[in-house]
Amino acid sequence: MIKVASVQFNHAPGDKESNLETIRGFCSEAAQLAVQIIAFPEMCITGYWHVRNLSRESIQALSENVSDGSSVNMLKEMADQYQLIIGAGLIEESGDGKLYNSYVVVHPGGQVNCHRKIHCFISEHMSDGDSYTVFDSHLGHRIGILTCYDNNIIENVRITALEGAEILLAPHQTGGCGSKSPHGMKVIDRELWENRKKDPKSIEDQFRGPNGRGWLMRWLPSRAHDNGLFVIFSNGVGVDDDEIRTGNAMIIDPYGRILAETWEAADKMVVADLDMKLIPTSSGRRWMRGRRPELYGQIATSTGNEIKARESRFS
Repeated sequence: MIKVASVQFNHAPGDKESNLETIRGFCSEAAQLAVQIIAFPEMCITGYWHVRNLSRESIQALSENVSDGSSVNMLKEMADQYQLIIGAGLIEESGDGKLYNSYVVVHPGGQVNCHRKIHCFISEHMSDGDSYTVFDSHLGHRIGILTCYDNNIIENVRITALEGAEILLAPHQTGGCGSKSPHGMKVIDRELWENRKKDPKSIEDQFRGPNGRGWLMRWLPSRAHDNGLFVIFSNGVGVDDDEIRTGNAMIIDPYGRILAETWEAADKMVVADLDMKLIPTSSGRRWMRGRRPELYGQIATSTGNEIKARESRFS
């Protein structure tokens, strides 16, 4: 068994110090519960949705190099102190000056893995990643990372599974989005969030409904089920510039069953034990062994209709 935790929290936009202290608090709590892996949301160190309105210079001021940045160094200290594998999102500046929506996973002993979001749309000043991220851990199992929109593209999850991922970290900033689709998510009234302590039911109904959990249930469990892996879904919660994130921190097993979840309108952590023996005989892994790769060439062939994630997200 591997004990894991997924966290939802309301980040402070642009306040890395405050957000790292929130992360530290959850790491301390997780360590007391003997958690081994803890996953925080996408760009939770820097803040997320406000970044779409920032200049390149302002984004650059929030960014850091993953190899020796102050936030990563602090995560390294926490990983050693609490003996945790810690995943958290930030803005990375690469050696060639490019900016990425990146998710770092820091291990006890100093190992650092970094995933650059493949489908980045938050800012025209930020670049797409161009590779998948799957790595070994000292726990003896392989971990993959796909950030938010990356998980909506089914090919990404399948390739991550084919590369051996048994646990997928799926950090998000989602829910309560202003989708133009008639059956997509809609913006949640900010007043419901502001009144959450007086009237928790109204905001929790939104979090559980089609603007939050209801939307996730249309697709997220199938990513776990069809690929025979555990999914640790972490998300922001509460005010994120002009939208309300819906939390719904969740842990899903290789059969698409929810092991732990929350729809509370608050910073929250959920914990579950992963029975790794479920993976080899899961439906998804058995189906994957029956694949016919020689038939799938069209999937990797451009139709000419592909557009950038930024166009897709805002169209």
